[in-house]
Amino acid sequence: MTNNILQITHDYNDVKILDVELRYQGFCCVEKYTLQTRLFSGEWSTPYTREIITKRFAVAALPYDPILDRVVLIEQFRAGALEQKDGTPWLLEVVAGLMDKDHAETPEDLIRREMQEEAGLEILELLPIYEYLVSPGILTERIKLYCAKVDSSAAPQFCGLSQENEDIRLHVVSSADAFAAVRSGRINNSAAIIALQWLELNLREVAKQFGVVVEK
Repeated sequence: MTNNILQITHDYNDVKILDVELRYQGFCCVEKYTLQTRLFSGEWSTPYTREIITKRFAVAALPYDPILDRVVLIEQFRAGALEQKDGTPWLLEVVAGLMDKDHAETPEDLIRREMQEEAGLEILELLPIYEYLVSPGILTERIKLYCAKVDSSAAPQFCGLSQENEDIRLHVVSSADAFAAVRSGRINNSAAIIALQWLELNLREVAKQFGVVVEK
């Protein structure tokens, strides 16, 4: 019996791209698309426009120490959070970086390098979590997310590359405190929320895969 639950019936053949106009080129680029999409009725929509921000593929990892049951989070300034009037533009995040076409790196190579640059830590083992679209209504960015086994006792207090305007403070906390920070809203960015909720759901299995036996 075929399982049709959540089956998506449309694909790229159901999109007509009529025109693409470059509106801005910088760290990201903004393009104005004129397109038509096939409706669920089978007919085609009238032409309409969408402005899309194009951003490179990203890789992120939650540093987790299964021996001490500690999570390492990084704190840094984010200009995109300046409109967050009831909080602060300094966010608690996981380690992340963008794939660079000028460097022949795999996602695993990239996140190992970023873990050194942003957290001063060596990745001992990687577990894949999810690959997801960040905000597909306007943004092309995809994130490949991992859980990284680390030795949290080696974490420095501060880190980051000054030439990339990185000024990072590290927080080493228990997994329980990190989970509570998600529930309270203190951690409020997608990669960190997804990674920590995944870890909370899979904590015992993650520890087992990282070679640590968790007592009941």
